[in-house]
Formats: sequence, structure tokens, C-alpha cells
Amino acid sequence: MSLRFRLVFAAIALGQVLVVLGFVADREYDLRSGVEVVLQALPVDPRSFFQGDYAILRYEISRPPLGMKAEPGDTVFVRLQEGPDVWSAVSYESTRPGDGTFIRGVLGEDGNIDFGLGTLFVPEGTGHIIEQAGDLKVIVSLNEGGSSIIKDVLVDGIPFSEARKRAGAPR
Repeated sequence: MSLRFRLVFAAIALGQVLVVLGFVADREYDLRSGVEVVLQALPVDPRSFFQGDYAILRYEISRPPLGMKAEPGDTVFVRLQEGPDVWSAVSYESTRPGDGTFIRGVLGEDGNIDFGLGTLFVPEGTGHIIEQAGDLKVIVSLNEGGSSIIKDVLVDGIPFSEARKRAGAPR
């Protein structure tokens, strides 16, 4: 192999690594610096033989009010207000709010807003913990543009990792 080929190959490999690290750093920054909100979730728990246990999560704020002028595929901004236990929707808007705390999503064909928080993968053998939860809340980190990342899940008031320990589930 020529020196030039090796340098080009190394530059391409380094570029790919830097792109991946950039994505990871961006998500980590959002997790650490974002506004933390707690959303009420409603689980639907299927199992995939290829992917293991996971939960499809719906949120109380996912259903826009009747009469909202939006089509499937439209971006929707949900302005949030902190309550005693969870944050609730104050308004649903088609333009980005100028201030306040909000989450951005896309209106789906089913009429629900998808915030990118709909699928939660859990270790194999632990999906039943979420399925049997009496109260499921999701702690979400929001960046200034309304993008969201799941930070933690609360099962009946305790973090999912603790609920797994109590249930004697595999790590």
C-alpha cells in the first residue's frame, strides 16, 4: 500500500470517528444542560424477538386538543407548565414559542404527537416491570429548541434501576 492510500484511509476513518463523537457530545450536552421535566407516561409493552424487551410509551401531552389546525407531519410545539408531580400542556402551537418551557414534536397519522420519546429499550426480562407499573413517569431533558431526551424512568415513584433491583430482575 502506498503512503498516500494509507493517509486517505486514516483521514476517512478519523472523520467517521469524529462525526460519531460529535453526535454523542451533542446529546450529552443536551442531557447535562437541558431543562429537566417529568412527563406522565402510559405504557404499551410489546416484545421483539430481535430487539429484546422494550416499551412503547405514550404521554398525556401527546394528544392535541380538538380543532387544532395541524396536519400529519407538521411540527407542533407544546408549551409546558410545572405541576406538583408532572408537567402538563398549557398550549399547542405550530410556531416555536418565544419563551417558556416547551417540547417539540411531529403530529402523526394517528393524531398523536411524536416527541421522539416513544420507544424505551430495557434489559431482557425487565419489560414486565414497566408493564405492571401503576404509575409511570419519564424524566426528560429539553434543550432550548424543544428537542427531548429520556433521562430516567420512574416506576411507581422510584427510578427504573431501583425497581429492577427490587424485582430481582437481571442486570
